[in-house]
Amino acid sequence: MKLGNLAGSLGRLALPLCLAAGALGQSARVMEIDIDRVVHPLTAEIVGQALAQAERDGAAAVLIRLNTPGGLLTATQEIIQKVIASRVAVITYVSPSGGRAASAGFMILIAGDVAAMSPGTNTGAAHPVMMGAEMDEIMKQKVSNDAAAAVRSMAQKRGRNAEVAEKAVLESKAFTEQEALDNDLIDLIADDVASLLRQLDGRTITRFHGEEQTLQLSGATAYPFELSFRQRVLLPLTDPGVAFILLILGLLGVYIEFSNPGLIFPGVAGGILVIVSLMALSLLPINWAGAALILLGLACFILEATITSGGILATGGVIAMVLGTVLLIDTEVPELSIGWGTAIAVTLPFALITVFLLRLAVQSFRYKVATGAESMVGEIGIAKTDIHAEGRVFVHGEWWNAQSEQPISSGAKVRVVGIDGLLLNVTPAERKNPVRAD
Repeated sequence: MKLGNLAGSLGRLALPLCLAAGALGQSARVMEIDIDRVVHPLTAEIVGQALAQAERDGAAAVLIRLNTPGGLLTATQEIIQKVIASRVAVITYVSPSGGRAASAGFMILIAGDVAAMSPGTNTGAAHPVMMGAEMDEIMKQKVSNDAAAAVRSMAQKRGRNAEVAEKAVLESKAFTEQEALDNDLIDLIADDVASLLRQLDGRTITRFHGEEQTLQLSGATAYPFELSFRQRVLLPLTDPGVAFILLILGLLGVYIEFSNPGLIFPGVAGGILVIVSLMALSLLPINWAGAALILLGLACFILEATITSGGILATGGVIAMVLGTVLLIDTEVPELSIGWGTAIAVTLPFALITVFLLRLAVQSFRYKVATGAESMVGEIGIAKTDIHAEGRVFVHGEWWNAQSEQPISSGAKVRVVGIDGLLLNVTPAERKNPVRAD
């Protein structure tokens, strides 16, 4: 009995011991998010979804890897709000070597629970840029002061040098990784992610709202946040130059389908490109004056194909479309602008192709049908028999059965006004409209 009781006790202890061993053997997981493009609304969406998923996954921390020239202030503020509200500790890390976290990237770096940089990186120059806003000097100063206050507040809450952080906004100061560490803007320098996680293991951090947390990152493994299909499609298209080129190609495909019904492929492909490019452009600040200029250019191309203007309309259309393309994205961020080279390289071929195809389409409507049965309409022939309701005529070198609503004598000239199968509808060629006397 004693042996049996001992065996039972050991059995009852076996399961908890196995679970404890499994828990001890399971390494911590750290989710990675890459911000390696311009910061825009889609970036904020990705960061928000990643932080929510990391909480569901029970991740030990979230690592935001920064290599960005900056971006839009509104999107940056949204990211910072999500980082501050995250229940999972957030590590911001400028990487790889040679990378940078400029402007908006600096603000995100400062917002992290832990801020780190790789050797050979830099940060700072955090001049704010508003999304879709035209600002005078006073408004720019207000926005800059507001951004500086936000950076100062974050730096103070994180125990970093608020005075130096403020200079990155107001004076556009930039810092190497060593300068950032010496000025207490970041917490450490790490060669790579593995080195970073080793240095952070066991470190106690203070979260934004004051609670303390000890990072347990011994043997931690990093795994990337998986983008959705929509995000994978739109992310490369947030380059406005790419989005605009796809929009133009899509419009050409749709036009070719309308001018040549039944081809199907140009219409389907063009429709997809138009929708996808408009989705991408909707994420960016649009200048509606630029959009109006593009529409004016399209109108000029259409009129050039129908009106003889000596090229004036086409030239005006090219100028309007180039200017509209350059002005289309309303931002001071160079990476979010469409350059003159792209605008000209896209507009000139589009103008030539559009005017050429439209001119062909207009001419095809103006020309009379020269082949097939329809070409008989309007032809003059000779009645070879008396036509009383029906008879025979000789038209276009051929004998035809014909019908007429009025009698026609043999030998009289007839005009073909229609065709019904192999039966011509004719009227007297000499017929004149009756004059009504009042």
